[in-house]
Amino acid sequence: MPKKKKSIELLNRAIADELSAVHQYMYFHFHCDDQGYDMLAGIFRKTAIEEMIHVEHLADRILFLGGEIEMEPADKVEKIKDLKEMLAFATKSEDDAVSMYNEFANQCSQNADSATKKIFESLVDDEERHFDQFDNEMENLKRFGDRYLALQSIERGKGVSGGAPSHPVAE
Repeated sequence: MPKKKKSIELLNRAIADELSAVHQYMYFHFHCDDQGYDMLAGIFRKTAIEEMIHVEHLADRILFLGGEIEMEPADKVEKIKDLKEMLAFATKSEDDAVSMYNEFANQCSQNADSATKKIFESLVDDEERHFDQFDNEMENLKRFGDRYLALQSIERGKGVSGGAPSHPVAE
């Protein structure tokens, strides 16, 4: 069935994009954490986990359609360590994902695959939310500058000086 084949192709392209996002956002998480920006590190970590969940939903649909799941990321991780550049990269990536998933939803509609279309529409909602979050952080950074980052580092310092570990210890 050519219609199923097209949906499987689009779903695998989405998996590749989502895997790239997982890797990129975890890289950003590690570097924000290392620099003491706990809140931003948490945002990148949470977003990476949400992207992993997207991969799972996409893979489930591929299997339902009888296809093979491809697990190759679309892109290599960009070695960005500057926070402003991280947020700029993330907002652009999310904006690109929204456009791509809207196009994929339209293609699925043309191929009479409403279930896959709904998955892509759901991804658009999530990616728009991610975009908004990263865009808000960019605005905070523009508005408050280095003071915004300093507050995050000070908050971490309070936890460390109070005897709390900077990273939770597994029990």
